Amino acid sequence: MNILKVDDLKKTYVSRLGTNRVDALKGVFFSVEEGEYVAIMGESGSGKTTLLNILAALDKPTGGSVLLKGKNVVDIKESDMAVFRRDNLGYVFQDFNLIDSFSIRDNIFLPLVLKGEKHKEMNAKLEPIAKELGISDLLDKYPYEVSGGQKQRAAVARAIITKPQLLLADEPTGALDSKSTDELLEVFENINKTGQTILMVTHSTKAASHAKRVLFIKDGIVFHELYRGEKSFEEMYKAISDTLTLLSQGGK
Repeated sequence: MNILKVDDLKKTYVSRLGTNRVDALKGVFFSVEEGEYVAIMGESGSGKTTLLNILAALDKPTGGSVLLKGKNVVDIKESDMAVFRRDNLGYVFQDFNLIDSFSIRDNIFLPLVLKGEKHKEMNAKLEPIAKELGISDLLDKYPYEVSGGQKQRAAVARAIITKPQLLLADEPTGALDSKSTDELLEVFENINKTGQTILMVTHSTKAASHAKRVLFIKDGIVFHELYRGEKSFEEMYKAISDTLTLLSQGGK
């Protein structure tokens, strides 16, 4: 069953005086099945960040539609957008976006507080997630007291505690060292095994190799896609690397 369907998505940026036009997205088509783990890759300027911002309801397209569980995100009123994002989307940022004056616990609780949930209910939801992510002993610490990898796991906990329809991740390993990257990618795989749908934008071939499918964006369109299938991690890594080489050489 499709949880996300992107149909003929376009985005054109026009300068203030109308003298310059940039077609960031020229007609993007793809769908994501419920429970899938999809990575999006592409060179800088390919349109992948624009695409992610539209999927996250942070930007409006020039044309096309984005259906999340059959609801067109494009048609949601601006006044209703914050509630829609909170109730349906989880977002993991490259730079964590944690509030330094809040404890790890309170950072994770934030979307539930905004929904008006009671403290007892929030604790009941947090306990199994914190255990799964290995951050139970960090909950009363502050972001500046923990490592980058621990911050990112806290950010993941905050993103999934609302049980979102779709988990979006923007370069989630970009600020992490190699060990923390490996740990986070294992976390993502484990979350996906529970049925969580994940869509991740990444420059990292290693990160993309953990996904079940990789979409390659070039010049504002989906240029190619790879399915993991029965491929080993090493085989998927090579297939992604070969496709990126083709992209950089202007291949068709």
